[in-house]
Amino acid sequence: MRQPTALSSEVLLAALRAAGEETRLRILALLSQGELSVSDLTDILGQSQPRISRHLKLLTEAGLIRRSREGAWAFFRLDETGAGGAFAASLAAWLDLADPVLAADHERLAAVRTSRAEAAQSYFASVARDWDRLRKLHVPDHVVEAAVEAAVGEGTPGAMLDLGTGTGRMLERIAPKFGRAVGVDANHAMLAVARANLEQSGLSRVELRQGDIYALPFARGSFDLVVVHQVLHFLDDPGRAIREAAAVLAPGGRLIVVDFAPHDMEFLRSEHAHRRLGFSRQQIAGWFAEAGLACDLAQEVTLADGKSGQLPVMLWRGRDRRVQTDAPLRQADFEVA
Repeated sequence: MRQPTALSSEVLLAALRAAGEETRLRILALLSQGELSVSDLTDILGQSQPRISRHLKLLTEAGLIRRSREGAWAFFRLDETGAGGAFAASLAAWLDLADPVLAADHERLAAVRTSRAEAAQSYFASVARDWDRLRKLHVPDHVVEAAVEAAVGEGTPGAMLDLGTGTGRMLERIAPKFGRAVGVDANHAMLAVARANLEQSGLSRVELRQGDIYALPFARGSFDLVVVHQVLHFLDDPGRAIREAAAVLAPGGRLIVVDFAPHDMEFLRSEHAHRRLGFSRQQIAGWFAEAGLACDLAQEVTLADGKSGQLPVMLWRGRDRRVQTDAPLRQADFEVA
């Protein structure tokens, strides 16, 4: 959360009026712990949905919180993109969580999160057999995750975006390196799994959004890093997805893509909805170039002994050609490893 910037007296008064009511202050305290749905808040606060919705509307209009859609659901969080959210966070930080009312809210919040985790585990158990079968075909997940972390290197105070976040595992590994982290997935059930996993990892303030990878709901230049992990092979138009991901990169930002190398396992197409049976180094590098990115890394992810499994996994990294400094680019910055 960024520190508050200077606010006009009119804006500050509107924020104070919005926050200066018991239920709305309790809502801000809860949202300082992570995003919640209207249903979550009605359960925790014991008030009707219309009443909670009215409080949320006032807080949103004052710029203290923001709303995102997830199918038929609406989720709310402090507005981390503006001074209003920073102001709300500072108010929440002043609150004494030992206060009986706030302590009771916190206990009910914990119960809501436990319920989320149980529902997520139930869903994941229903698909775990297929996931386990696929995992056995390629190098272990922790090896791939380590390769992604190495490609990311040190983080920044800026923002990262995980497209097709799935269970949220990439966010668990990488979000702590960045000041802001956002995960996007088209599947509401998978977002529920990710939300539960992130909360259990102490990363409840990571933002999750339901969205279309071809039409991302973010301003251009919003992120220093975008990760697309095992997503492209499900898409009809992977090149378009790469162009959209590149468009939300800040100058000098990086795009990391992890996917399979070309293979002939047709059952993945018929049984697991894979639209593409892998991608060549040149294919991804070409899409990077079309999107204004220089491919500075293209490597197969293998075990220490060089083995890769039946399904070879590739990692590509592209860098936005625009730079924020006057340092000259080297020829090596544009070469495929």
